[in-house]
Amino acid sequence: MFALPVWARVIGCVVFGVLLLFFVNPILLGIRNAGVFTGIVICLLGLFYFGANPIAAAAMEKLWTNSNFGRFMLCLLFGVLGLGVLLAIVFSICMGVAMADKPKEEQPVVILGCKVRGEQPSLMLKKRLDAAIPYLKEHPDVPVIVCGGQGADEAISEAACMTAYLAKNGIDADRISEDNTSTSTYENLANARHILETNEWGYDIILVTDGFHQFRAGSIAKGLRLETDKISAPTPWYLVPAYWVREWLGICHMYIFG
Repeated sequence: MFALPVWARVIGCVVFGVLLLFFVNPILLGIRNAGVFTGIVICLLGLFYFGANPIAAAAMEKLWTNSNFGRFMLCLLFGVLGLGVLLAIVFSICMGVAMADKPKEEQPVVILGCKVRGEQPSLMLKKRLDAAIPYLKEHPDVPVIVCGGQGADEAISEAACMTAYLAKNGIDADRISEDNTSTSTYENLANARHILETNEWGYDIILVTDGFHQFRAGSIAKGLRLETDKISAPTPWYLVPAYWVREWLGICHMYIFG
């Protein structure tokens, strides 16, 4: 019942082996997050199941036939796996739709923070800034809010790093307002809302972050009564699996814990 043919085992091992490389690669680049480690665990479990299928299949057959509790546990396991796959599909659709949104009118720009390496933007932060710069140059009167405090391993705040990078790339520093204290997406947006309110800029913004992050960030913004259009930064293809899985976990956390 649970045994797989050889061709299916080979395909499964190849798929999970390739995915494992995608999840290990970010660690070599200094990127360590929940998506990376969750992906590694899933891939190792997949490799074990397909690689040692006769052993796994025999154990599951025994559980299924010898006790009602074993059958219940297997049904629970497959139910959890099925729910996980369903949620991943639904979340991915929502993320894709949010990623495709574009600015519809001229509005203040809010760039969400990300890791700083020393005093320089990390790869992901640089992608966000590079995505925002063309719009800011096309709309020279639009103010921009940069968000992000200083982590223990960062030489300066993320906001200060973003200001320096934007100024270096032709954006007038007088247009830039900094939130130098936030440590999460929620705090980024809550502090940005306070800056908008203080300057009477309204509550419609253009949200700049990674494409995979737009759905969760937009949902948080909506909870803060901010209306968002979006500019999405591209994600390097070799980092997509790790960040995509991380975002699934982030969305679950958002809905469970608020």
